[in-house]
Amino acid sequence: MKKTFNLSLVSAALLCVTAVFSIGFSVTVAFAQAAPNSQLASKELNARVEKLLKQMTLEEKIGQTVQYAAGFATGPAGAKVSYDELTQQGKIGSMLNVYGADKTNHYQHIAMEKARLHIPILFGQDVIHGMHTTFPVPLALSTSWDPKLVEGVARTSAIESRAEGIPWVFSPMVDIARDARWGRIVESAGEDPYLGSAVARAWVKGYQQGDLTKPDSVAVSVKHFAAYGAAIAGRDYNATDMSDITLRQVYLPPYHAAVDAGAATVMSSFNSINGVPGTANPYTLTQILRKEWGFDGLVVSDWGAVAELLNHSIGPDGATVARKALVAGVDMDMEGNLYGTTLAAQIRSGAIPEAVLDEAVRRILRVKFALGLFEHPYNEPTPVYQPTAENRTQARAVAAETIVLLKNDAVEGTGALLPMSKKAKTVALIGPLADSAKDMLGSWGALGDPKFVVSLRQALQERLGDKLLYAVGCGVLSGKDEEVIQHAQFIDQQPAMAPKQEAVGDDTKTIAEAVETAKKADVAILALGESADWMTGEASSRTRLDLPGNQEQLLEAVAATGKPVVLVLFTGRPSEIKWAGTHIPAIVEAWFPGIEGGHAVADVLFGDVNPSAKLTTSFPRAVGQEPLYYAQMPTGRPAHGDLSQLPANAAEKFMSRYLDEENSALFPFGWGLSYTRFSYGKPVVDKAQIAVKDAPAGRAAALTVGVDVRNTGSVAGTEVVQLYLRNTSASVEQPLRELKGFARVTLAPGESKHVEFPLGFDELSFYNVESKRIVEPTTYKVFVGGSSLASAETSFEVR
Repeated sequence: MKKTFNLSLVSAALLCVTAVFSIGFSVTVAFAQAAPNSQLASKELNARVEKLLKQMTLEEKIGQTVQYAAGFATGPAGAKVSYDELTQQGKIGSMLNVYGADKTNHYQHIAMEKARLHIPILFGQDVIHGMHTTFPVPLALSTSWDPKLVEGVARTSAIESRAEGIPWVFSPMVDIARDARWGRIVESAGEDPYLGSAVARAWVKGYQQGDLTKPDSVAVSVKHFAAYGAAIAGRDYNATDMSDITLRQVYLPPYHAAVDAGAATVMSSFNSINGVPGTANPYTLTQILRKEWGFDGLVVSDWGAVAELLNHSIGPDGATVARKALVAGVDMDMEGNLYGTTLAAQIRSGAIPEAVLDEAVRRILRVKFALGLFEHPYNEPTPVYQPTAENRTQARAVAAETIVLLKNDAVEGTGALLPMSKKAKTVALIGPLADSAKDMLGSWGALGDPKFVVSLRQALQERLGDKLLYAVGCGVLSGKDEEVIQHAQFIDQQPAMAPKQEAVGDDTKTIAEAVETAKKADVAILALGESADWMTGEASSRTRLDLPGNQEQLLEAVAATGKPVVLVLFTGRPSEIKWAGTHIPAIVEAWFPGIEGGHAVADVLFGDVNPSAKLTTSFPRAVGQEPLYYAQMPTGRPAHGDLSQLPANAAEKFMSRYLDEENSALFPFGWGLSYTRFSYGKPVVDKAQIAVKDAPAGRAAALTVGVDVRNTGSVAGTEVVQLYLRNTSASVEQPLRELKGFARVTLAPGESKHVEFPLGFDELSFYNVESKRIVEPTTYKVFVGGSSLASAETSFEVR
């Protein structure tokens, strides 16, 4: 009798496993390494794989490469097939969007008891920021700059996923995202590869625990490989085009970090990369991923991406594009229905060597064996989910750590507007997102239920009682916005979909009502932003980044009353809020904060939590700056002076600048305020000079940078200390600044701590014109501070 998992017996203890590897070094580095996941490389496991593979018919092998969505669709309409029959015939290897022990056990019993070889089904699900317990969206989580926090979110998500019969999650998304127009920036860790790599490692550790056999571990699927976040013009599914240096130095590091951490699976990307689709790209899928990085897990396509290769015009028919995908290194066809229908004939004809199919099947079986599915294919039914006190405590603490204080100016007659006084004052809460439980879940909320959400209105009502006044003000969208959306769908010949958040009647009337509400209060809190499902996430690119609908009109009307205004943004991307940045004294970016979002925002507004989050994406002054990021390359005509000198001083024109806007971000990468203040001493290096040979790959540090950080305010606070480098004399130009170290430091009032950053090959190397990773003789400038504007400076030489 097959055993079942009983998650009530599972310990939530976290086992962190560090993958250690060495790389040959002689100034330049060629990557060639052993398999990063020791479980997938196990001799015993692979012997079992080979024994099973020899027993399989051609049709059974192909079946392992087929994945169907037997539950709800998360892409274009899925195929209509009899899953019971296909499972019994061994023609399905995996299913997605099937959850709950009753449903997963149904198919698993067929596979294990009626199919000839008793190979278990691998069930997968998009678990992006929680299964039932919905945490803040991934972009928000990255603003904590706290890998341990991310690890904890992944642990809870893994436990809840396994309870639903899901041993495989399509997470983390580690795409570098530098264009706020792209809707899937909400799923990313932002614009920087160094921070993105740290976050990627944390996701993998939390989900997999370094041991896939644990009954509360899940296999990750690192996505979307590769460079999906660089879609041209920020338009989802669009092509990407970049140099190999940019690909390797900016976009690939987070994927590589996840693979090094032991990621069991990878998902290919929809986009083409320099003309070759990511789902049929042998350079990324085989040369880089497998040969250079040593990855030996499985690669799954994204939804329908194999079939969509026809739209990329790289083959005349389904058989051709399926062959290209398989040969390039895509082992499993997600909902494309081409592997299952075209591979057999091509293998029998010799168009595809059977050895290519065998290798794909090996990779799939490795993951199934590593997860222990052959021994434990079934799940015990679990009670209907109810968030526990522990769930809520974790969700609240996580959300509070991801809220960014963008601005906190003084108002007339008082100090900084935030934190608000705990003494009873009349507060007007206004805005379409003040009481929208569904939007707090964010996009890709998995099984999150709005009924478990604490909205901002609910949280403030608990604190203030009858001192809280409320007005919706306007809808997220206006009628005009809806017309534009419907027109865009019509001209693109897509089915019309109603916006998730309708406009609220006559906005002119409701805005006037909101103004009257604000006049009755001592302070107004405006909860504005985007619709989580409709305006952020997949297929949600925008050409405008300002507040949608009539929300800007609402904001300006309330501000005109003269009442102090706190703007709380609920968004999934950086917003264009230039007017607010000038006229609103306090601005808080809350993102989509999850089931405890309302409590967390209230905790920050009233000072129960001192905000510590820092931006991981740059907020633009105007959408025309996009893609916008701090790590800009130098130019022969750098801008200086200011726009006010134009046109009187014509010489100011001929520089790398805009005529109508500053180059800089409104709120830059790394930015985030606190209710206290921090000062920095001058950074000190322990070695003013090092030799190239002192920084080989695999050595932790060639030198150390230290800095003293002091809390000069009156309350305890946590600062994210950030270290940036500039290579001033490289063979290939390097960014003006690159993040190469960070640390969260908690300080009591008046307390000082010495923070050290080790710098070695990983921090000092870059890719040269031959796409080789190298350390060169040069001078590095070092900047340390609380954002990418860090001004405490030192330097050292590499000889």
